[in-house]
Amino acid sequence: MSATSEHAVWDPVEMLPRERLRELQLERLRTTVAHVLAGQPLGAARLREAGIAEIGSLEDLPRLPFSWKSDLRDGYPFGLLAVPREQVVRVHASSGSHGKPTVVGYTRADLDAWAELMARTFTMAGVRPGMVVHNVNSYGLFTGGLGFHDGAERIGTTVVPASAGFTARQAMLLSDLGGQVLCATPSYALVIAQAVRDAGLDPAELSLEIGMFGGEPFSQAMREQIERELHLRAMAVYGLSEMCGPGVAGECSARDGLHVQEDHFLAEVVDPDSGDPLGDGDEGELVLTTLAKEALPLIRYRTGDIASLDRTPCACGRTFARIASLRGRRDDMLIVRGVNLFPSNVEHLLVGVEEVAPHYRLIVDREGPLDELTVECEPASGDVDRAELATRLEHLLREHTGLRIAVAVVDPGAVPRSEGKAVRVVDRRG
Repeated sequence: MSATSEHAVWDPVEMLPRERLRELQLERLRTTVAHVLAGQPLGAARLREAGIAEIGSLEDLPRLPFSWKSDLRDGYPFGLLAVPREQVVRVHASSGSHGKPTVVGYTRADLDAWAELMARTFTMAGVRPGMVVHNVNSYGLFTGGLGFHDGAERIGTTVVPASAGFTARQAMLLSDLGGQVLCATPSYALVIAQAVRDAGLDPAELSLEIGMFGGEPFSQAMREQIERELHLRAMAVYGLSEMCGPGVAGECSARDGLHVQEDHFLAEVVDPDSGDPLGDGDEGELVLTTLAKEALPLIRYRTGDIASLDRTPCACGRTFARIASLRGRRDDMLIVRGVNLFPSNVEHLLVGVEEVAPHYRLIVDREGPLDELTVECEPASGDVDRAELATRLEHLLREHTGLRIAVAVVDPGAVPRSEGKAVRVVDRRG
């Protein structure tokens, strides 16, 4: 680990001049394409169909075919491996909320690279060797638990593998073991904050300094609420199991976007409908190409995440491009009466209202030919006039989204809690 005057850096590659970085990316892209042609039947067939036998420059990237989550489902469980199954030393998988899970394999080299990426991510966020890292991401097939764990160990921290659940115990362990870094989904961090209060603890007297939050998008308003309630500095982490898990991108201390680990992942933004490449600053679908994966290389993978990229210099000195905005998943976007709406749009408005607790969900129904949207939320305290609050929120939502959205202020605790990713949308349209 090295350091600039203000910002610690785990690996000098993070500071490579852009010209040298592009040379490295081209070298690794050529190796990846050759690896796919030699060992991954589906990817090889698509490359040959597109007339791709070799890569001349990075400008060839838009000529390469896309890959999709459906490819992993159709190839379940090991159809997309580019190495013999016997070389796979670990598997992880998505939740399988849309059917069978997407299974991802890792060679020993893949796991080592992933731990290094997470070591960079922790260092980027300000985590130092010797700190106590309290990891409440679920251990198991979900990549969060072991992904954060291995990276934290790699930089020399003391890891508390608390995993998710037993929320009251989380508060006790944070207090007793002196956790300085909290790794969680942002929604579960707020559940822990409530448990800390319920235990009669003062969050200001905990040792927490840094929060590492990923697994779901969270608005600036929710970030600020987490920081107020847990007295820490909240840092965003981005990843997806198809790439490796957490560690694809993360925030540095400047918090001016999430640095993509560009020596491992080639990032593009494309028009979600046409697939045409978009320029820096334009919002579209994030597309990632793995540059160093052995077991499961993916070329131009459509992440489904809506984002934009920024390659202007960062105050931390890192030269990697940054995800400048991450609005949510394309399939989470609601189209209600012709208006596009992300759950994060609603979250930003709700969290800005003092009388509203940070627990909500959107219920979508269809009555006749029209879609109807209801927001369920909870009051921040028991003495709130719920009817008045609902009316005020309905006006606020109408003013900022242009939609007539019904609001139901329900009993405290009535919105279901999650120990992992929060379920923000319930679509009952069939």
